Amino acid sequence: MASGGFLQAAVLLLTVQLICLGAADADPDPGTVIPAESRPCVDCHAFEFMQRALQDLKKTAFNLDARTEMLVLRAERRALCDCMLGGSLR
Repeated sequence: MASGGFLQAAVLLLTVQLICLGAADADPDPGTVIPAESRPCVDCHAFEFMQRALQDLKKTAFNLDARTEMLVLRAERRALCDCMLGGSLR
């Protein structure tokens, strides 16, 4: 009797293993490529995000350029004023 229970347990275990292996084979490989027709438009969203990021970078660059130009003009004006004040005191 004990060998009959052992045989049933072995058959049950074998059946479960075969079912699990069959389910594992049904999954696609992780490296397979999904056709563009069946996936969402991730590329479109990424492109829009990159466009917005580029616009923000251009705006930041323009603001930095304007700020740099203002600081350069301020430094030149100070240098000119220092030069004129220094020359009049002599």
